[in-house]
Order: sequence, then structure tokens, then C-alpha cells
Amino acid sequence: MEVRRITINIAGRVYPLNVPAAEEETLRKVGKQIENMIKDFEQNFDVRDKQDALAMCALKLGTNAEVVSMNYEKNIHSTNERLAQINQSLNEFGK
Repeated sequence: MEVRRITINIAGRVYPLNVPAAEEETLRKVGKQIENMIKDFEQNFDVRDKQDALAMCALKLGTNAEVVSMNYEKNIHSTNERLAQINQSLNEFGK
């Protein structure tokens, strides 16, 4: 697995990272999203410093991840129920 050394700039700080080549594009994209979120928070809210903006980003990203996780679990549960119904129908049809 090829590892690349990249730098990501977040909130005015540079973070050197060693990442698998396959993840480089994703990390750069997420870093850019965080930078854009920081700018949005600074422009639209009473954000006193970069740490406050980063805390708001963490809260927003964590909330988004939790919503996605909950939706995923609901979809899995719903799919399992549908499969059970199909299985039951097939069993009844096969009798």
C-alpha cells in the first residue's frame, strides 16, 4: 500500500499527515469542507476565535454522522423486516 505525505491546512495551522494514497483525495476534500465551515461560522455567527469555530464544526459534523448512522440502522431494520415478510411469503407459497 502506497503511503503519501501530505499537508492539510485547517484554521491557519498546517498538519502534515502520512496517508494511504487511496485516502488522499478524501482527506483533502474533508479539510476543504472544514475550512469552508469555519468561514461560514465566522461570517454568520458571533465566533470569537478559531477554536470556537472548530468546536462548532465538530458539533455539526458529529451531529451529521449520528443522523447518518441512525438512518442507516433504520434502513437495515426496515430491510430485515421486508426480507422476513418475503421469506414468509415464499415459505407459504412453497407449501
